[in-house]
Amino acid sequence: MWKRKGRKGRRTAEPVPVELCDLCARVFPENESVTGYVPDSSAAHAVNEHVDGLRLITTCSDEHFDVIKEGYAQRPFVDEELWAAKLTRVLTAGPQALSMEQLGCRTGLQESQIRAGIAWHNERMREAQQRSDP
Repeated sequence: MWKRKGRKGRRTAEPVPVELCDLCARVFPENESVTGYVPDSSAAHAVNEHVDGLRLITTCSDEHFDVIKEGYAQRPFVDEELWAAKLTRVLTAGPQALSMEQLGCRTGLQESQIRAGIAWHNERMREAQQRSDP
C-alpha cells in the first residue's frame, strides 16, 4: 500500500486576486487593473442605482481601456433604453404587477418615462421576434 508522508511545515499558497481584461480576456493581478466607467444606456446596476447608465470596465492596460471607451463613445446613449433597463431591474426583483405610481417610486421615473421605456422594450422584442420568424 502507498503511504503518504506528512506535510508538516508546508504553507499553503495565498490566493492572488485576479482580474480579466474586458478586451483581450487576459488574466492579470488585480492591482494592475485599469478600471473606470463609460456611458452605456443599457446598464442598470443590480443594487446601486447611482451608477445606472454607466458601465464599469476593467482592462489590463490604458490602451485597452481606451479601445473599449472609444467603442462606447460611438454607441448612442438612448434614454428610453436606460428607462427600460431600470424597469426590468425592478420587475425582475419583485412583484411584476405594479401600478404606475409604484413603478415610479421604485424606479425614480415619471409616468411618461415609464411609458417610453416600456414602448422601447416592446419595440425591441417585436424586432427580435421578426428576425427569428422564417
